[in-house]
Amino acid sequence: MISRHFSTEPTKENPHKVEVKQLYSAASAQMMHITLKPGEALKPHKTPVDVVFYVLEGSPTVHIGDESATFEKDALIESPANIVHYLSNQGSMQARILVTKAPRPEKSTRVL
Repeated sequence: MISRHFSTEPTKENPHKVEVKQLYSAASAQMMHITLKPGEALKPHKTPVDVVFYVLEGSPTVHIGDESATFEKDALIESPANIVHYLSNQGSMQARILVTKAPRPEKSTRVL
């Protein structure tokens, strides 16, 4: 059995300058835990694979293409491959989001 806890994983360096922790990485999928403090956001980017966001805490705003919506805990949001997307936290409390990319990207994400 392999287990990990986000609190003990190292923060992964990223162009967004937010807390990102890799929890899983295999050819079939990649899972990241993102914490956004109030006012923080990812930079708009395109991912070459499908992405699923699962809100663990807070109420982040998810921006996909021309659509934006704020979601509460336990919401799951799908983002298709090669569509500009990003997350932002316009609320007053931190937001935690589990991000799954499937399959694991072979090409780099393109920050815009």
